[in-house]
Amino acid sequence: MRLHCTVSLRMMEVEVGRHSVLLTRFEGKFNAFGNLCTHYGAPLSKGFISGQRVRCPWHGSCFNLITGDLEEYPGMDCLPCHKTIRQQKRLKHMGRAEPGVTHTILLLGGGAASLSCAETLRQENYNGRIIMVSRDDLLPYDKTRLSKVMNVESSSIMLRTKEFYQQYDIEVWLKKEALSVDTDMKTVTFDDGLVQKYDQLLISTGCRYERYTQILHTMLSDKNVKFYMNDNVTEVRHENGKVKYQNTHCIFIALCLPIVNHMQTNVPGVFCGGDLSTFPLAMAKDHRVNIGHWQMAQTHGRIAALNMLGKQTELNTVPFYWTVLLGKTVRYTGYGEGYTEIVMKGKPEEKKFLALYIKNDQVIAAVSLNFDPAVSAVAERLVTGKVITKKEAQYVLLSWL
Repeated sequence: MRLHCTVSLRMMEVEVGRHSVLLTRFEGKFNAFGNLCTHYGAPLSKGFISGQRVRCPWHGSCFNLITGDLEEYPGMDCLPCHKTIRQQKRLKHMGRAEPGVTHTILLLGGGAASLSCAETLRQENYNGRIIMVSRDDLLPYDKTRLSKVMNVESSSIMLRTKEFYQQYDIEVWLKKEALSVDTDMKTVTFDDGLVQKYDQLLISTGCRYERYTQILHTMLSDKNVKFYMNDNVTEVRHENGKVKYQNTHCIFIALCLPIVNHMQTNVPGVFCGGDLSTFPLAMAKDHRVNIGHWQMAQTHGRIAALNMLGKQTELNTVPFYWTVLLGKTVRYTGYGEGYTEIVMKGKPEEKKFLALYIKNDQVIAAVSLNFDPAVSAVAERLVTGKVITKKEAQYVLLSWL
């Protein structure tokens, strides 16, 4: 195959045998990577390229176009480079524990933040002990699939295999719950009476809350999905297939741990991440936020790991969220608190639109329905600090995308 080099060419999809390859050109040099995003297999050739990286059009994952490394979550693996083109994914080099090293990092929670932290530690050649504790009876799994795929088998959503944790000396304790933390003694007491010492601690146990938006509620209601709010099920009657409800008053209490800096709390050596944390968001001028996105939790884990190792690293990412309802894909990026105006593109009544949230004459967030890869493009502008003005947002052709 001969490929003519042009000024406008940045990336394209090519077929090599039965494999889809992403061919890129940066500073006159061509590189070839697997074209499928390692998260859910989106074609990266349809994504948005910015500088040295490409952003996935579906879920916002970013990959370096020189190394193939994963730079923005969600996802677990890097892209295969041209030497490993037959692979679907590439695992970044990871070290192991060394005998005699007693330094211990304890990770409370079995979700995205803890696993990302554990893997980053090994990728950065941390050779101490890593213990991940979860009250679940399953190894860390992709929780985003639970709300998007019916009748999913647990084995199909495992993020890593049992052999993976064994190979890289990551201890995973299941069905165990932390009861208390003594930050003076640096110990955690568990429900079975075990007291475990730690040198550094990550608390990423997650939280629970419910939030509904009218547009999504309406979409489901139109398909005869009924919502019974603030009710508990008290009885299931099999003879007529009906469910009896008990009216109750529900009280939701949210408790979050504040991050002081670099994903660390006000207690030295104690870090926090994921849904449980409030943290300064750079794109919102370091306004403290709580964002329960899978991508954000993975980023928290990585940043916490780097700072545990003394590699002073700031959190600099843009929230990215997605969901699928009735076959329609909704994507969101940014932080829209305090917006004063919305610029609409497309036709909401046709279920295809892009909404740009404006504050102080600037775009601070975007949401789309079947309008790819617009949200990925907005995310790249926001994460690099480039301002999207209200005037730009109002352009008919959206040439700034």
